[in-house]
Amino acid sequence: MRILLITPPMTQINTPYPATAYLTSYLRSKGYECQQRDMSLDFALKIFSKNGLTRIHTELNAKATSSKNKLKNDSVQFFQEAFDDYVCTIDPVIGYLQGRDPSLALRIAERKLVPDGPRFLNLAEHPELLEKFGEMGLQDRAKYIASLYIDDLSDMITAGIDSEFGLSRYAEQLAESQASFSPLYKKLNHSPTVLDQFIHELTVEYFNSVKPDIVGFTLPFPGNVYAALRSAREFKILNTKIKIFAGGGYVNTELRDLTDPRIFEFIDALTYDDGERPLECLLEFFNKKRDETELFRTKILKNKKVMRISSLKEKDPPFKLSSAPTYEGLNLKNYVSMLELPNPVHQLWSDFRWNKMILAHGCYWKKCTFCDVHLDYIGRFETQSASQVVDQIEKLMNETGQSGFHFVDEAAPPALLKAMSLEIIKRKLKITFWGNIRFDKQFTKEVCELLADAGCVAVTGGLEVASPRILNLINKGVTVDLVSEITSNFVAAGIYVHAYLMYGFPTQTKSETIESLENVRNLFLKDSIHSAHWHRFVCTAHSPIGRDPEKFGIQLERTQPPKEGLFAEYAIEYTDKVKTNHDELGLGLQKALYNYMHGVGLERSAKSWFT
Repeated sequence: MRILLITPPMTQINTPYPATAYLTSYLRSKGYECQQRDMSLDFALKIFSKNGLTRIHTELNAKATSSKNKLKNDSVQFFQEAFDDYVCTIDPVIGYLQGRDPSLALRIAERKLVPDGPRFLNLAEHPELLEKFGEMGLQDRAKYIASLYIDDLSDMITAGIDSEFGLSRYAEQLAESQASFSPLYKKLNHSPTVLDQFIHELTVEYFNSVKPDIVGFTLPFPGNVYAALRSAREFKILNTKIKIFAGGGYVNTELRDLTDPRIFEFIDALTYDDGERPLECLLEFFNKKRDETELFRTKILKNKKVMRISSLKEKDPPFKLSSAPTYEGLNLKNYVSMLELPNPVHQLWSDFRWNKMILAHGCYWKKCTFCDVHLDYIGRFETQSASQVVDQIEKLMNETGQSGFHFVDEAAPPALLKAMSLEIIKRKLKITFWGNIRFDKQFTKEVCELLADAGCVAVTGGLEVASPRILNLINKGVTVDLVSEITSNFVAAGIYVHAYLMYGFPTQTKSETIESLENVRNLFLKDSIHSAHWHRFVCTAHSPIGRDPEKFGIQLERTQPPKEGLFAEYAIEYTDKVKTNHDELGLGLQKALYNYMHGVGLERSAKSWFT
């Protein structure tokens, strides 16, 4: 039985997503023949190539001819006019972003190589953006210019080929919290574009090289679903006996109450929560070694109805017994670094190559009222020992040749981080790592210094709504003063600090929003944080707020499931008893934060950013 696990477009193109790496490692430990492919990367490399752009150019010409009108879009028109320049530069630029030709930075940075498309207009208005890279920042400056060049091409594809296309998401709006499967189903059955042809070609390539009996797709985000289902159908055409399943974060959060059977035209099963044991049971079922009643956290179609089956005899393997992920089978040299903003934390996400790992399963706090605390990926907290973690770090360093690690925990436990750092220092390992934390009082000056000595360069954490009453409603377990103290400890240790911020929480008033901004201003003023990002509050179906909305002063506005059955449900619209125009306030919050991160406007009153 040959198994192929796929990360579909679009996720990240600078580093592998870890889901297939963990599952591949687990299945191989159980004796299965398993391979993995990153279609997200391969798809991007097909598009951004001399051949890919030529085919896109041909389709744009065909569209213009059939409509008897030119496509009236700046990105499309510029691409058509500068096509010769694009087709000559795309392969060298991608090679540079893959780290194959560093000397090309000299020409890219001086803007003497690539066409200056519409994305470059912002540089004319804000020349200080390039100045931020400094005289010694040649490579970063070149990456920034090359990334704008790629963004111009992405805008052109969105405007001229497929309005749903994006570099980090594809047809996201057709899958995200969509009660009806019909819009996505319609797109899956439309006439194929050149992008669909690329998906078809990659599917055929994978099929011919692996000859899989079973194919699995990880669906971490809504922007992965369209390409995964299109590829799944192609696999079914290539071999009608092939079995296909899907799992991942999107399935776990948005498809828990799925009743629409049409998705099973593309796949045979959906697995929920941690995939290891459900997948093992499913493989035995496909191999006729297990009855369907013995499946574990799995949905299948039976008698034209969606059935959820979860045997009470089954349970997940302990997290402490989990093995290190393996990235074998993925061409790590092909990943593409991007630098779209001169912001260090954004650069961590999109530029460098990371070995992604999980230190602990779930969240040790698991009390935040906006979070999916009722779901397994948050609610079941388990850890490994520090020695196990560092064993896995060493294994991945030897396998990948990379010493950078991104710990993708919900919130990395302070005690484990401390013990891990001591073990790293004890073994004299030289690594670089970063990850998400809670601003916990356990992060003392001494602990932060220890983390820095072990290789920690950055942390990201949720301050959320920096207002005392709302922090209490969120049940965050922190105060603004405590966050200021903890972040200062990290900064003093030389660790970059990025804060996640939230606005629009239920019953939040305008004055409380301004109060939050004032507290954020003070954190920047004291150099307690380096960067931050505002998120608009979203009420999710699996959070305490979504389950008990009246307690938080809101009324949910759930739509009736369509006649075909419910597809996805996650973010839920609601009515707040406190009437505040949060969207209008959001503009001021974003503008103020942008200036704060550049050291501008810190002496201004928080109120001055709002009309």
